[in-house]
Amino acid sequence: MESWIKETLDQLGVFGVGVLMLIENIFPPIPSEVVMPWAGYSVSQGNSSFIGVVVAGSIGSFIGAAVWYYLARWIGKERLAGWVERHGAWLTISPKDLDSVDAWFERWGAAAVLGCRLIPGLRTLISVPAGFADMPQGRFLLYTAIGTVIWTAALAGLGWWLGDNYGDLAGPLGWVSTAVVAGLLLIWLWRLVGQHAGRKSTN
Repeated sequence: MESWIKETLDQLGVFGVGVLMLIENIFPPIPSEVVMPWAGYSVSQGNSSFIGVVVAGSIGSFIGAAVWYYLARWIGKERLAGWVERHGAWLTISPKDLDSVDAWFERWGAAAVLGCRLIPGLRTLISVPAGFADMPQGRFLLYTAIGTVIWTAALAGLGWWLGDNYGDLAGPLGWVSTAVVAGLLLIWLWRLVGQHAGRKSTN
């Protein structure tokens, strides 16, 4: 995948940065940890401007995050709650959990969105509960924009600073992203097993 990303960026330049960062937020397996450091590397080679790659990457990433947020808002909590009542056991969630998410976002929503936009593996995911919790649009978009610009600028800046060694950045960040996703999967498995064991004990 890395070679395809680099070929796309070589051919499309700054426009390609925006397109790939948009796709990265809709299809997370495309990592921003590869896209933005390469964009920073292209700046170090005089092929792009730093402001250009940061603006393009931020716009693409912002649009992708907004897509998930508005999709979740469109589905809505009531429709989700009905689905959870029928199928939530496999996700180890209940309608009561949805109420807890609402309360949590009411208190920590802005900080959660801003913080998670800076964490590989959670950058895209945070848009979904924010939408389901009906987090105010203005707050969501503002903190998403701030977090997105910080993230893209940091990765591009590191790629620019590292120059020919920009690839050294993708590996460690890629492991962080994998560890976060793996951790979420393990939590889900732990809850699923515990839920199944609890049902057996009550029978």
